[in-house]
Amino acid sequence: MNDTLFPGTGQAVVTLLRRLGCDVEFPQAQTCCGQMHVNTGYPEEGRRLARHFVDVFASYDAVVAPSGSCAAMVREQYPRLARTASAGATGSAGPAGVITGALAPADEPRSFAGEVAEMVPKVYDLSEFLIDVLGVTDVGAYFPHRVTYHPTCHSLRGLHLGDRPTRLLREVRGLELVPLPGAEECCGFGGTFAVKNPAISAAMCADKVRNVTSTGAEVLCAADNSCLMHIGGTLKRQRTGVRIMHLAEILAATEATR
Repeated sequence: MNDTLFPGTGQAVVTLLRRLGCDVEFPQAQTCCGQMHVNTGYPEEGRRLARHFVDVFASYDAVVAPSGSCAAMVREQYPRLARTASAGATGSAGPAGVITGALAPADEPRSFAGEVAEMVPKVYDLSEFLIDVLGVTDVGAYFPHRVTYHPTCHSLRGLHLGDRPTRLLREVRGLELVPLPGAEECCGFGGTFAVKNPAISAAMCADKVRNVTSTGAEVLCAADNSCLMHIGGTLKRQRTGVRIMHLAEILAATEATR
């Protein structure tokens, strides 16, 4: 989602973290985390992507995700995928410790569960990493606009980010943060939910857009571009003039960039 449709978000994350003194790398071998596959009923395909994710990021001190849904996938679903693989392994270990079984792909090593357990604590949403690891709320940002914040479902209910994103926004110079009515209500995207239940999804989004426009905000901010894409489409079709921006893009903004 970010690389294909919102590349500026990833660039903003790198800019921000480097400004704060982090040594940032973007492994070119990384792919989808597998959430779409698991949520649509393809656990084997999701497990293979999880295996690849663990392999790619195993050597890093921290993995910072500009997506609450992806971070929640790793922290909530990867352990379940690993447990399912172990529970479903009916065969014996073959060469190089490979397990065979109905629920375990032939290339699934016994150590997968242990590697996942080591990976999970290293995966952070951006706001978590900034506040809990780096210990900062003022990141030197400047963004002179009226902003309202939508806490996406995975950020709110999966990662339990609480007020971390809004604490960061309140420290941005020039920014006026206005509360969003019904903020904790789902926008209606839900990945394939929007495809399978388009009428319900559109109705939920219409409610969200009505609340956004009632704030008089110039910008709607969130920590998931999937939700911003969904809400932003309706905002644009209704010609509200409200822009969508990922939290990272606002935090990366400075007087020099505006």
